[in-house]
Amino acid sequence: MDDLLVAYAGDAVERGRLRLADGWLRRWVGTWLVGRAEVSWPLAEMASVPVLSSQPVRRFTWRSRQGHRPGLQFMVSTGRHHGFESLEEQRLLLALDFVGVLEVLPQPFELDFEHQGGRSRHVPDFLAVMPDGRIWLFDVRPEWLVKPEDRLKFAAAREAAAACGWGYSVVAGWQEHVLTGLDHLSSQRRPLPDRLGLEGELLAAAPLRFGELVAATRLPALARAHATHLLWHRRLGVDLGRPLGDTSLVWSVRAGGV
Repeated sequence: MDDLLVAYAGDAVERGRLRLADGWLRRWVGTWLVGRAEVSWPLAEMASVPVLSSQPVRRFTWRSRQGHRPGLQFMVSTGRHHGFESLEEQRLLLALDFVGVLEVLPQPFELDFEHQGGRSRHVPDFLAVMPDGRIWLFDVRPEWLVKPEDRLKFAAAREAAAACGWGYSVVAGWQEHVLTGLDHLSSQRRPLPDRLGLEGELLAAAPLRFGELVAATRLPALARAHATHLLWHRRLGVDLGRPLGDTSLVWSVRAGGV
């Protein structure tokens, strides 16, 4: 994910406003929805929360003339639809699907934290179980929309994640060409039968440029879809930092490419 997104780090200037004195891990509280009941844990115990058994603490709403665009995004990696509150959040879900997360929970918990001005609350946008089993917490906010109160909440979420042994990122944008590349690859992310054996031909012919790779098979027109499918599932590799096209170099990940 670090190679795909642009992370916001401006919340570091707000860390000094947080109350992190002795006992703060007991005074900061996370409230989760487990089953139909709200359950609160002090931050010192939150790493033991049954993440996979919890539900979003805040439901998504739709109404006319709202300033954001919520919806549902289907993820192949989890086999389910997941809610999002904006197009920026939808893009994060697409990227998480590409890396193959094990689970995603929108609006995972409400953090009640202390700062110099008193107490505040914050609901992070997503909690994800990454392919290696690590838990990663995400907030999503384009940098130009980040307000001072947002920076304080992001700083608190970063401290809470660190205390639980989780990762944390504020997604402020994406590296150039990444979103257009993922959008194209996602067109072939669902299961694709290979009755003609084209995937084996593609893997054997790589590394080649994309146009040359599909032309090296018996059925180039059909091989395009299979090549895109293999790229999404990372059996073939490509540099997403460059425009994706027929001149893009494609290599076999099985052969040791990265």
